[in-house]
Amino acid sequence: MNKKLIYFLISFVLMAQISLGQNREARERIESARIALITERLGLTPEQAQSFWPLYNQYNLERRALNQQFMQARKDIDINKMTEDEGRKLMSFGLEIKEKQLHLEKTYSERLNEVVSSQQMLSLRKAEEDFRKMIIQRLEERKRQQMRQEQMKNRREEIMKNKGSN
Repeated sequence: MNKKLIYFLISFVLMAQISLGQNREARERIESARIALITERLGLTPEQAQSFWPLYNQYNLERRALNQQFMQARKDIDINKMTEDEGRKLMSFGLEIKEKQLHLEKTYSERLNEVVSSQQMLSLRKAEEDFRKMIIQRLEERKRQQMRQEQMKNRREEIMKNKGSN
């Protein structure tokens, strides 16, 4: 898949996501675009893809679960009102999560490296980073566009209001 097609897919997916909200269908489209980008960047063969994606998806599930554990712990504590002891416990828990994340990354890197080359593994990290950057950039562009549209709408309403009072 070429870069123009991937960028088009990402743009399309983001517009659908924004217009539909954070629903399952929009997340699936984003996931499809991410898969297309990673597959293209890594140059996965069909055989590699068949082994790679189940491992990589399991890694992402476990990584997300760890992130959610920490987010839940932070959510339950008001940082402005927590005691020193609560703060220490939260920091300690955060470090435990980071250790678990590192262990998870090491484990899955070894397993994935049995399926793809070291060069492909390095390309994976870059592709993940690039995809995140593209998503953020597209969301920021969409937000700026929505703000401009809102400003234009407000200006038109103000003009109509001023015409009506004359």
